[in-house]
Amino acid sequence: MTEQKQLVVIVTRGCDDERASVAWSVANGGIASGYKVTMFLVSAGADWARKGAAEHARPNPLDPPVTEMMQNVLDHDGAIMVCPPCAKVRGYEPENLIPGAELAGSTAMLGVVSEGASTLTF
Repeated sequence: MTEQKQLVVIVTRGCDDERASVAWSVANGGIASGYKVTMFLVSAGADWARKGAAEHARPNPLDPPVTEMMQNVLDHDGAIMVCPPCAKVRGYEPENLIPGAELAGSTAMLGVVSEGASTLTF
């Protein structure tokens, strides 16, 4: 039995930057290609995990809604990790995050990388 390929997508841009919505699109392409996807949200990227924020994002109009792409990551056994200091500086507590998102630092993300995950940064 072969191990499932893994992909870590690091998102540094917030909901007002189309490049960040591209990260969600690429992550979903990874899922469609058989990857288990981990999203690591840092800096302004942490905003994606705040309840309601993605609903007001400026995505590429040809992509599905970002909320659907985010849910697809979770529905396919993926993870949405939010940098704890990045969340804290924005005043986000766990209850402010969408269901399924978790506060997890670089050590957790690097654990996935140490298992052989490919990484992309947006």
